[in-house]
Amino acid sequence: MLGSLVYVGGMTPEKAYDIVGIDGARFGDELARIGYNGWAPCPGTTPKAFVELHIEQGPVLEAEGITIGAVDSVQGISWSELSITGVSNHAGTTPMNMRKDPLFCAAEIARFVRQLSEEIGNNQVGTVGKIDVSPNLVNVVAANVEMTVDLRNTDEILLRQAEDQLEEFCNKLADQEDVKIKKKQLARFEPVAFDLDLVQKITEIADSLKLSSKQMPSGAGHDAQMFARICPSAMIFVPSQDGLSHNPKEFTSKDDIEAGGNTLLRLILDIAGG
Repeated sequence: MLGSLVYVGGMTPEKAYDIVGIDGARFGDELARIGYNGWAPCPGTTPKAFVELHIEQGPVLEAEGITIGAVDSVQGISWSELSITGVSNHAGTTPMNMRKDPLFCAAEIARFVRQLSEEIGNNQVGTVGKIDVSPNLVNVVAANVEMTVDLRNTDEILLRQAEDQLEEFCNKLADQEDVKIKKKQLARFEPVAFDLDLVQKITEIADSLKLSSKQMPSGAGHDAQMFARICPSAMIFVPSQDGLSHNPKEFTSKDDIEAGGNTLLRLILDIAGG
């Protein structure tokens, strides 16, 4: 989504080039290394509309036996990195009530993220996807933990509520366990609503092709949400087998891909003729 964000003017190329990955590599340097540091001016030309065909990356369409998802919105995304600092100590000689254990705190945060998401509801999801422990030894109370938290919701107010509650929980936990917890915001995007006319056209085209369809939000981020800033935008989803994505077993059948392609083609022709 970084390329589309720059294209629509949401970020300057210079700022994008200076982004540094978790491996320490600078984005602009890596683009130059592989020959992809393009010359096209940004912001670019504003299109009449933007429509993106994509696999669902989730289980809903397959579970409900539906072929086409007419995507009406994209969830807001909040990514943060938490650095928890305690005191490294001997696992056998340090009493439980005298520990400053960042790994215990990380486990409590992971549990809270799950509980928080279930309590808020309304498409709220929360994920702890990465944990690095130091020194990561069997007989040593950890000294430091780096972890990530991914919060998403289609409602901006509820997403902010989740962020606030997580921060409050971390502050209380740090005091309770006598550790330090520092937060770094990695990414933040507000929820995006797609063009209702395009969404409706997708369902109408699916009906004309005798394809089952439903309106649904996207839980993942996509280029279309960036283009929604400058032109009417929407997405078409096709089913993901077993709901798997970011997984070597990710698969969508040829029939479903064809159905999505035909829906996209009809929509493009409709837009071009309108």
